[in-house]
Amino acid sequence: MPHPVMFDESDPLLARVRGLALPFPGAAEKISHGRPFFYTKTAFAVYGGSVKATGAQFPRSLLVKPDTAEHDALLGQRHTFTPAYLGPSGWIGFDLDRADVDWDEVAELLDMSFRVTAPARLVRELDGRVG
Repeated sequence: MPHPVMFDESDPLLARVRGLALPFPGAAEKISHGRPFFYTKTAFAVYGGSVKATGAQFPRSLLVKPDTAEHDALLGQRHTFTPAYLGPSGWIGFDLDRADVDWDEVAELLDMSFRVTAPARLVRELDGRVG
């Protein structure tokens, strides 16, 4: 049985996340478990999530896998949460459904997650673009 779609295709926040995530080398999008997943060989970002401990829904959020050295500091921010299913693997959720979203920070989080999850050749390609 397929998962129900858990996002609105016309969501402007999703459009903004797509604009930041899809330019990464080799990046693509697929719908998995009812949500947009951005991936190369494996996922580096997911749009939408829920809190593991309470089941609270954050349909307009971004899940990323940060560098382990940054994990605890990022999780300490007021707009972050440990997502269900992916949280035990080091992923963090960021609530985007708020007025004070720092889109430069979102871009940095996507970059970090891409670097943690992407194949080395794609990271080198990214470095070649910005270097």
